[in-house]
Amino acid sequence: MSTSVESRFVTVDGLRLHYLEGGSGDPVLLLHGWPTSAFLWRNVAPEIAAHHRVLALDLPGFGKSDKPLDVTYSFRFFTDVLDGFLDAVGIDRVSLVVHDLGGPVGLHWVSEHPERLQRLALLNTLVYSNPSWAVVLFMLAARLPLLSSLLSSPTGLRFAMRVGVTDPARLTDDVMHGVLEPFDTTDARTALLKAAQGLQPDGFKDIERVLPTLKIPVRAIYGERDWILPDVAETMKRVAEDLPQTQITALPDCGHFLQEEQPEQVGKLLAGFLGGVRRAS
Repeated sequence: MSTSVESRFVTVDGLRLHYLEGGSGDPVLLLHGWPTSAFLWRNVAPEIAAHHRVLALDLPGFGKSDKPLDVTYSFRFFTDVLDGFLDAVGIDRVSLVVHDLGGPVGLHWVSEHPERLQRLALLNTLVYSNPSWAVVLFMLAARLPLLSSLLSSPTGLRFAMRVGVTDPARLTDDVMHGVLEPFDTTDARTALLKAAQGLQPDGFKDIERVLPTLKIPVRAIYGERDWILPDVAETMKRVAEDLPQTQITALPDCGHFLQEEQPEQVGKLLAGFLGGVRRAS
């Protein structure tokens, strides 16, 4: 059984933020990465919403949320946004599900508020301060004028999505439209690049310091055939060393965007993991 989710907006510190919400019970926040949005969770969130209040946020710079050009998309910026967003929607303690760039963004928030975390699920994401060669090349490309323009162009974004799946047939015209539409202006693409440039090493050090102290349940679910984060298996192994309570599931026929390739399986795995949380009255 699944429950539908609805599109909603809220204003936080002058920023208009878009999110999908559905269901009731203990809250679960879903965070996307680069270059996606809450749209990535559209087929996963309903499964979770059957027993929980699920919210999939468009981070600023992405999706239908505001894309300011006069800010640095730093760990501090995103942490303040998450603080304001959770306050605005009336959430104190939350379970967190993160993917790609949403991993360090969400985990840095956790590093400042570990007491507010109920459960944690990691999907093909960054965690530590020693990035893979692929991430280093991506960060370099995002800073070089010609390469960055190509990276954030419709052609570049289509390429990124195709590299991120094992079966390109999953990326129908409708899916590509949903991914590309938020970045159809020069300013939107500039904000997208700024969001790729702002996370500094000190923020990852904060994550590494706090992560081993977490006592909550942890789930790692990842696509094994990930060419965007080719070290994902090593990352999840290290997470399990820091957090021995971590349960890991590797999906052999998935790439980076496992939500597009096996949304039903991912939704069921997450719903099963999150189902152990006592529902709010």
